[in-house]
Amino acid sequence: MPSPPSPVPIAEYTRSGMVEGVHVGHVAIVDGAGAVVRSWGDPGQVIYPRSANKPVQAAAMVGSGLDLPPRLLALAASSHSGEPSHLSAVRDILAHAGLDETWLQTPPDWPLDPVERDAWLVAGQARTSVAMNCSGKHAAMLATCVAQGWSLHSYRDPAHPLQVAIAARLASLAGEPIAHTGVDGCGAPVLAISLAGLARSASRLVLAEAGSPEGQVAAAMRDYPDVVGGTRRDVTDFMRAVPGLMAKDGAAGVYVAALPDGTAIAVKVEDGSDAARRVVLAEVLIGLGADPGGLAGLREERVVGGGEAVGRLHSLVG
Repeated sequence: MPSPPSPVPIAEYTRSGMVEGVHVGHVAIVDGAGAVVRSWGDPGQVIYPRSANKPVQAAAMVGSGLDLPPRLLALAASSHSGEPSHLSAVRDILAHAGLDETWLQTPPDWPLDPVERDAWLVAGQARTSVAMNCSGKHAAMLATCVAQGWSLHSYRDPAHPLQVAIAARLASLAGEPIAHTGVDGCGAPVLAISLAGLARSASRLVLAEAGSPEGQVAAAMRDYPDVVGGTRRDVTDFMRAVPGLMAKDGAAGVYVAALPDGTAIAVKVEDGSDAARRVVLAEVLIGLGADPGGLAGLREERVVGGGEAVGRLHSLVG
């Protein structure tokens, strides 16, 4: 019986005319019907999508009674940068449910954005739960529990009704069972699916009817890309550059994105490189017809030596 495809080179970086390193991984592209139409490596590779699952988690929450205006719903699907507007929006979600940030079970952290983090450090501010990049999702989870009358204390437990509903929604949208349940960096469950399943779930979000939970989340993310990421985040830049694109980054080298026609891309870089996942997604989008000019700043990264550009990181697929 043939073995499944191994990871393949999907990005490389050069220095002074020599290839210095290669990133290997997997890429899957599905069409609007959810079928894999092109891939590199193994589209069936089971991964933890990490925060790339957040759009589906948010849809499950809306399906369970979460009722937020679009800007705050976008935050529920975000890994926000910790800018003041983001932290204010987290508090708004909590206040909407009659709660405050003391209810959050996100581990205390500094803002994800390095500029914001440095400002906090200079000011002597300690890590807080609200600054952690998943606090929007957690605030929305708490608000959903309030709407349903579910326990607020155990909302991260995989057996909690909220997490059961999220797992069921993800399995349905991915078109496959959950392969494994782990603990994400924020303490909430992280659900493993295949790379193709991740792409399929994003495809089904962008194709969903406008008033459905999935349609509401997709619209909110596309209308508020600055909330999904932040001022200096490539996930925000992608959605601004490609009309109608819904995109979500995930830790450890994961990206998922879906075009308005339901074509969706999922990327997993085996070594977890954020830069490699970015250049790969940009090049695949260009291969699918996106404007190269709009993605010029995303499709490669300079390799610097002595303060000057001496090479570049670029995609090998697309």
